[in-house]
Amino acid sequence: MATRVARVLSVNVGTVREFEYNGRPGKSAIWKSPVAGRIAARGVNLDGDAQADRKAHGGPDKAIYAYAVEDARWWEQEIGRPLAYGEFGENLTTEGIEANDALIGDRWEIGTTVLEVSEPRIPCWRLGVRMNDQLLRRRFTEALRPGTYLRIVVEGEVGAGDEIRVIERPNHDLSVRDVFRIYTRDHHEVDRLLAVPGMSESWRSWANDFLQRTKGRSLDTSKPGCG
Repeated sequence: MATRVARVLSVNVGTVREFEYNGRPGKSAIWKSPVAGRIAARGVNLDGDAQADRKAHGGPDKAIYAYAVEDARWWEQEIGRPLAYGEFGENLTTEGIEANDALIGDRWEIGTTVLEVSEPRIPCWRLGVRMNDQLLRRRFTEALRPGTYLRIVVEGEVGAGDEIRVIERPNHDLSVRDVFRIYTRDHHEVDRLLAVPGMSESWRSWANDFLQRTKGRSLDTSKPGCG
């Protein structure tokens, strides 16, 4: 029986767009569209892509966002309509690889790049605006299908049809879905986030502050950032 090859179905980018939300102006680059050809992945971004709020979105730990078409198809059944590639704001629409169960620190070779699994996507109100469904943020959280952010370890080019090869796996069992689950509901497992070398500094800070608070110390805790 042949093993299905994991691959990129679509590379999606978008620029900052202004909109109105509850009578107030807003801006976001969550509207992503498929692009043809080879796209450079360098620095903290794909060429032609942008983030409106770099404090919450983007940066080296959230350079590229991947979402599986298998999850998108699940959502199609849930919300009752077809979904285009990039509609969840993902840069890479993938097939054949379980992004939610990827381990923090997994390295994927795609095209001429090497990308590293860094953290889950935490949904914010912009997802509801993009999908025209203000309940979707809560439903997205409950579904435990966050997708994964990726760091750019080796710069290069990616394109639709590229194979995704897992070339390195860390020596732990903490997945992207685990981090999302711990953050949203299972706080008794927060200390697991501190045991993983590949965990980003924003997540380490959140975990440390959370543990300090539960010991009775009052701290201002900044969240790792939504997307």
